[in-house]
Amino acid sequence: MDRQNAAFNPSSIRSVAAGVYMGVMGGEVFIVQPGFVQGLVERMGFSEEQAGFIASIEMAGFATMTILLIFLTRRLNWRHMLAACIALTVAGQIGSLLTSELTSFSAMRFVAGLGCGGIVSIGFAAIGLTDKPDRNFGILVAFSGVYGAIVLGFMPFLYEYSGMQGLLLFFAAFAALGFAIVGWLPTSDGAHQGGAEARVSFPVALTLSALGAMFAYFLAQGVIWTYLFRIAISGGLSEGQATFGLMIAQFAGILGALIPSIVGARFGRAIMLAIAIAAGIVPLMFFLYGTMTALSYAIAVCVYNFGFNKTHPYLLATMASFDGSGRVVTFAVAMQTLGLAIGPAIGATLLVGNSFIVVQWFGIVAFAASFALILIPAQFHAAKVANAPA
Repeated sequence: MDRQNAAFNPSSIRSVAAGVYMGVMGGEVFIVQPGFVQGLVERMGFSEEQAGFIASIEMAGFATMTILLIFLTRRLNWRHMLAACIALTVAGQIGSLLTSELTSFSAMRFVAGLGCGGIVSIGFAAIGLTDKPDRNFGILVAFSGVYGAIVLGFMPFLYEYSGMQGLLLFFAAFAALGFAIVGWLPTSDGAHQGGAEARVSFPVALTLSALGAMFAYFLAQGVIWTYLFRIAISGGLSEGQATFGLMIAQFAGILGALIPSIVGARFGRAIMLAIAIAAGIVPLMFFLYGTMTALSYAIAVCVYNFGFNKTHPYLLATMASFDGSGRVVTFAVAMQTLGLAIGPAIGATLLVGNSFIVVQWFGIVAFAASFALILIPAQFHAAKVANAPA
C-alpha cells in the first residue's frame, strides 16, 4: 500500500461524497436520456431511429472505457485516470456543440461516452471499497434522482431559450467541476482490503451468472428508458405532460434509492431485488394494456423509476460483496454499460412504425431474466456469509 493510500479511508464522508459525485457526473446524460433523446428528435431534427442509435453509440463509448478499465485499474493511478476521463467528457460535450451532422455528432457522443464511462467505473469501484456499499450506492442513486428531477424540470426552458446548445454546455460545465475532487480518491484499490463479506470464496460460475443478470437488467433499461418520453407522445400526451411525469418519477426514484440506504441487506438482497424488478415490469404491462392519461403515465413512470433506483444499488452492492478490491464492481459496470449501449440500438430495430409494443415486451422478458440470473448467486452468498467464521 502506497503512502497516499495508507491514510485513505474509503468510508469517510469526503471519500463517499467523491464517489457519489462521480457516479452522478458520469451518468449526467443517461440519467436524463429520455429528455435528451426528445431534444435530438425535436430540436436537432434526427429521426427516432437515428436518435436511438446516437444514444447507443454514446453508451458504446461508455462501455468501451469500462471494459478497458477492467485491465487498467490495477496498473494506473486512479486520480490520473479520473482527470483524463473528465477531460474526455468535456471535450465530447464541447465537440457536440460544433456539429449537427449525424456522423460527426455521433463521434463526439462516443468521445463523451468514453469519458463518462471511466468516471462512473472509478466512482463505483471507490464506493465498492466502502464498509456499507448498500447504503452508499443508495445515496448515489438518490442523488442521481435529485439531479434528474432538476435537469428534466429545467430542460424545456433550456430547449426553448438555448436549444440543445444550452444543455450540452451544462453537461460540459458539470463534468469540469469534477477536477476539484480528483484528490479525494485513492490512487489505487490498495486502499482497502474489504470486509467480512469479501472474505467468502465465491464460485466463478455464480459470479458469471450475476454479471449476466447485470447485463440483462441494463439491456432492458437501455431499451425502455431511451423511449419512455416517446412512449408518452405515442400515447397521445403532450411534451409538457411527458416531461412532468418523468420529472415526478425522479422523486419516486429518490425514494427507491433511499430504501437500500436505510434497510441495507437486513431482509436479504434477493427479496428486495424481486420487489424492485417487479416494479419495473408492472408499468410496462400497464403501457401495453392500460389507458394512457397524464395521471396514469406519471404513476406508471414513478413506479418504474422507483423500481430501477431500488434495484441498481442492490445489484451493485451484491457485486461489491463478492470481493474486497472493487474489481468485480468494475466488471459489473462493464456489463451494465454494455447493456445500456446495446439497448437503444435494439430498441430502434424493434420499433414498428410508431408502436412500442415489441420494445416493451422485450423489456419485460429481459427484466425477468435478470432476476432469474441473480437469484442463486445472491442466495448462495448470503448463506456463505451467514456460515462464515467471525
